[in-house]
Amino acid sequence: MTQTSDAAHADMFAALCKEVGFCLHPKGEKRVLEALPNGLDAAVRAVFDAEGVDFASATGDLRRAVRDCLKANLPAPHPQGEGG
Repeated sequence: MTQTSDAAHADMFAALCKEVGFCLHPKGEKRVLEALPNGLDAAVRAVFDAEGVDFASATGDLRRAVRDCLKANLPAPHPQGEGG
């Protein structure tokens, strides 16, 4: 991940901390960013792993809150052919 990519996701991680209470450390954020290309569900699991919360025993409401927060705060993708 580049510095620009990390900065672009800063708002997403800030919202995750403020709205859901999962305030990830830089290593945890990196795990989530690495999981994002595999889909939103993979990123949600990475959030739980980074936070040390058992995904299987988490309530559906908590899982949904994390997923909705990530989805709502993902940076807009670059238009095809622009940027990196």
